Amino acid sequence: MFTASREDYLRGLYIMEEEKGTIKSIDLAHYLNVSKPSVSEMVKELSREGLIFHKRYSSLNFTPKGRKIAKKLTSKHRIIESFLKNILKINLNGIHNEAHRLEHAFSDSSIVKIRKLLGNPKKDPHGKPIPQ
Repeated sequence: MFTASREDYLRGLYIMEEEKGTIKSIDLAHYLNVSKPSVSEMVKELSREGLIFHKRYSSLNFTPKGRKIAKKLTSKHRIIESFLKNILKINLNGIHNEAHRLEHAFSDSSIVKIRKLLGNPKKDPHGKPIPQ
C-alpha cells in the first residue's frame, strides 16, 4: 500500500510527463509545491522501489511498474472529478482539490463502479484523457 505522499509524487510525475514529456526534479518540486530536498528523498525511495529510473542530473522516467501505478492513480483522480462534476454538480473550479482529497480514500472497486455509473467516460471535466 502506498502512502498519500507517494501517490501524489507518482501522479505528479505522470501529469508532468503528459504535459512536458520530460520530468526534472526541480519541475516536480514546483508542481507539488515541495522543497527540492523533499523531491530528492522521494525520488531515491521511488527508485529503490523500482518505480522510476533516475540518474543524477538527468530526467526522471517511469519503470513499467511505476507507469502502471501512476496511470491508475491518474485515472482514479479523473474519474472522481467526473463524478463530482456530472453527478454531484460541483463547480468545475472546486473539483480538483476535492478529488485530490478523495482519491486516497476510494477503493479500486468503488472506482470501477463509479466509472460504470458515468458510462465509462474518456475525458475528465477539464478535457484531459482518462487512462483506461
